[in-house]
Amino acid sequence: MLNLAKLVLRAGDPLLPLSRHVPFRLQRLVIEKVMSQVFAEPVADGEFDCLRGRWLRLEVSDLGMAWNVTRTDAGLRLDRHAPTDLCIRGNWREFLLLASRQEDPDTLFFRRRLIIEGDTELGLEIKNLMDSLDPDRLPPRLWQLIQWLGAGASGIDPGQGGAQHTA
Repeated sequence: MLNLAKLVLRAGDPLLPLSRHVPFRLQRLVIEKVMSQVFAEPVADGEFDCLRGRWLRLEVSDLGMAWNVTRTDAGLRLDRHAPTDLCIRGNWREFLLLASRQEDPDTLFFRRRLIIEGDTELGLEIKNLMDSLDPDRLPPRLWQLIQWLGAGASGIDPGQGGAQHTA
């Protein structure tokens, strides 16, 4: 099972950078739709309110892609060139490890695998937000896919329940 995950991840290295050629309007449409579904409950509960009037920039360096995210009355919104209060930058595999909870945010930041720049107070709020989001709120198949790919990226055998690292 791990070999398949690693194969899928290896295929992503040359294919994912092609996504930078997708027009930003289409990226925004898709990402906002996904965020509105995946984060509906946390947004309604006020968990993203730290982004009201502020902008978080997520940069995926190896893909050459970036999005600015804020919280409005209508929910989470993207913009390409908004003023940035906080920037989190890293490669796509680091964001995958973060999303799959194979690595905790502190480890990724302290090892400089994810770089954070800007408003340190907002940075701490975003870090706490990431820690507080319950992955069980995600659609089960999506969470399983994220975990499976994250385990492949970290070298953990998904068939072992995340308990064993491979060398």
